Amino acid sequence: MALRERGRALGREASGFLAAGAIGLVVDVGAYNVLVHLGGDGLLDDQPLVAKTLSTVAGTTVAYVGNRFWTYRDRPRGRLAREYTLYMGLSAVALLISLVCLAVSRYVLDLRSPVADNVAANIVGLVLGSLFRFLTYRRYVF
Repeated sequence: MALRERGRALGREASGFLAAGAIGLVVDVGAYNVLVHLGGDGLLDDQPLVAKTLSTVAGTTVAYVGNRFWTYRDRPRGRLAREYTLYMGLSAVALLISLVCLAVSRYVLDLRSPVADNVAANIVGLVLGSLFRFLTYRRYVF
């Protein structure tokens, strides 16, 4: 019986994590595409890694709020500054994963289209980074 309850609790956490992450993802992907591709050549068209860093920080902050106050709301709360710093530090590793995927696409494979950028950073990088985030946030942040 306890195993079943633990499974349900983990399922609730995973679904909350995915929902908060989905909202953060909309912010991240939207901001990236506005910064790099809006109107053909966005404000940071020639600096996609800077744009991805800015968009990820914005999306990660949105996801943090969702995770802290919804997904992990029943967990004891630490000091907000410590928790947010840990969250962003682990997110920086996930960002690095995404940036490596984008850099390989852009600078090794010379793929520069909006589709290539989004597949590299927002699909491949996102899947790998999200797996890392789920495993580490649960253990170290919340």
